[in-house]
Amino acid sequence: QSRLVESGGGLVQPGGSLRLSCVTSGFTLDFNAIGWFRPAPGKEREEVLCSGSDGSTYFADFVKGRFTVSRDNAKRTVYLQLNTLRPEDTAVYYCAAGPTSSTTCSSGMRYWGKGTLVTVSG
Repeated sequence: QSRLVESGGGLVQPGGSLRLSCVTSGFTLDFNAIGWFRPAPGKEREEVLCSGSDGSTYFADFVKGRFTVSRDNAKRTVYLQLNTLRPEDTAVYYCAAGPTSSTTCSSGMRYWGKGTLVTVSG
């Protein structure tokens, strides 16, 4: 059974940082893209970034220069580093996985986690 479990969310002040983790199981991480998503007004979700299986990364414009992603395939874990957080970054962050070769993870995601809540306030 394929699973993704996010963790690392919490309450942080504006300008602060958090690192989210997405632990995967049941599929080969090396061959899959990992996308991070969050809900957005007027649509089901918006893509935050996409970490391709080829090492490429797509960043949404609103996170460029602030968020980064890294993989530890041996630990089957993908990390999302959130820096310079803003109140509008408050959301549940979901990771997803799929064997897409597309530049983005907007389609082709097969497996989804249940999310971790990030609250930027203070």
